[in-house]
Amino acid sequence: MKELFPPRDISAYDAISEAQRLAFAPLVFQAVRSLRDLGVLEALEAAGKEGTTLPALEASLELGSYGVRTLVESGVSCGVVDALEDGHFALSKVGYFILHDPMTRINMDYTHDVCYQAAFDLKESIATEKPVGLRVFGEEWETVYQALTHLPEQVRKSWYRFDHYYSDAAYPEALEYVLEGGPASLVDIGANVGKFSLLAVRRSPELRVTMVDLPEQLEEACANVAEAGFEDRVDGVGMDVLQPDSALPPGRDRYWMSQLLSCFGRQEVVGFLARVAEAMSEDSVACILETCWDRQRHPASAYSLVNTSLYFTCVASGNSRMYSAEELEACFAEAGLEPVRTTDDIGICHTLFECRKAR
Repeated sequence: MKELFPPRDISAYDAISEAQRLAFAPLVFQAVRSLRDLGVLEALEAAGKEGTTLPALEASLELGSYGVRTLVESGVSCGVVDALEDGHFALSKVGYFILHDPMTRINMDYTHDVCYQAAFDLKESIATEKPVGLRVFGEEWETVYQALTHLPEQVRKSWYRFDHYYSDAAYPEALEYVLEGGPASLVDIGANVGKFSLLAVRRSPELRVTMVDLPEQLEEACANVAEAGFEDRVDGVGMDVLQPDSALPPGRDRYWMSQLLSCFGRQEVVGFLARVAEAMSEDSVACILETCWDRQRHPASAYSLVNTSLYFTCVASGNSRMYSAEELEACFAEAGLEPVRTTDDIGICHTLFECRKAR
């Protein structure tokens, strides 16, 4: 962790300034989101390098002078808006990425729609190791995965856009490793909406896939498979893989899981992986795709992953997180799995572990 986040040798003045930024960070986040969604950043971009004035912004956006001034001043303070000469304001480089970068937009929407209100209960979630923040969406579900099909539409939309943005970028590259050697059978554990299963059978005409997921989630995945016309080669088994008596389909060539282990607490990870190892034959390979914060090339990526763990605490499960590769490798060994190849930089930020039963 020290390599990605080294201790900072800064003055007391700078330290207290950083502390104030953190103290007001939730409010500033909402100000920046409002600048984006109310069209202020777009209007500033249209004004070009010369910028525009507050009265001109008010007129073009049909917003009151109070709101425009309040948001623009906040934007200047956090570097999203540049203050120029003669009362003019322009879009900063940071503001440009807030407006146009797909990853930033998806992350902000996810933070707002899925995490923001739930984070109010983070302290209680940490203390109880339960996703207490999930209650802001209504019923008392045990995990977000049981709640997914029942969440408000916008929340669900932002959740899936976040989840799929990263996995979609990694799947095509990861699939080349998974299909190496021409496997005839694959178990897709935590199939979500069936995206990887469909990608696999389209790529390999002889491959047969069994999707495994919670029954409610599996229903949507099977519907997507049926719509695509692959029912003859893709079937589904509904189960909660965390249950000690859950038995995975045995003896398949590949066992695939993507962004799944981060959904479980450490002991749950070990117990689940032990059941995967039990189902595997000597020739089976478990292909495990995860986002490991200690395998990132850039501190910004590691920062994003480390702090996504807070979502897992207050919304997802209460006891899971984004694991380091070092901790996952310890879980593999404890569960009776042995990595035979590890590949970093899959897609945007993933690592692919290929494991066999330990000999």
